[in-house]
Amino acid sequence: MKSVEKILQTVKREGAVTAKQIADELSMTTMGARQHLQALEDDGLLAFEDLKVKVGRPTRHWSLTQKGHAQFADRHGELTIQVIEAVESLFGSDGLQKVADEREAQTYQFYASQLEQCRTLEQKLARLVELRQQEGYMAEFEVKDKGFVLIENHCPICKAATRCPSLCQSELNIFQRLLGEGYTVSRSEHIVSGERRCVYHIAPR
Repeated sequence: MKSVEKILQTVKREGAVTAKQIADELSMTTMGARQHLQALEDDGLLAFEDLKVKVGRPTRHWSLTQKGHAQFADRHGELTIQVIEAVESLFGSDGLQKVADEREAQTYQFYASQLEQCRTLEQKLARLVELRQQEGYMAEFEVKDKGFVLIENHCPICKAATRCPSLCQSELNIFQRLLGEGYTVSRSEHIVSGERRCVYHIAPR
């Protein structure tokens, strides 16, 4: 993977980053990182904001533009929307909901079979993250004092989910069923709502 691709991946995963963060992440000089960031800005993929700090000069933070976000796959988004609209046209909103329900059921069955050998919640989350990464969600999880946080830095079905919101509800339903009745799953950040990532909090009831 080229340096510019690694930089875009890092900014997608981390949000706003500094040249020093990029330099440390990619084992290059800060000057080299700045040059790459500037080139990506020239291409319209990144934008920067100078944030004031208590001492010294403002720190420059780089983040993805809309064009930058568009570099990440959306799993044939336009075709998916056409299919969704065709289903709704032929079978109405009830027919579209049945399709979404069937997708949810099949996805749950697949994930459940993959998590069968996991004995703890942390093992389940680790395996779930692997599965979601394979599907393009750029997923990760963090351990918190009162549970866990599942983070998805990219949504490869974003266009479809924008057109058919029940797909997003399916994600919550699947996670809740997989992780068990002893835990609650709630979403605090949502890509479809315009935020840069989806964040799910998993806490004991």
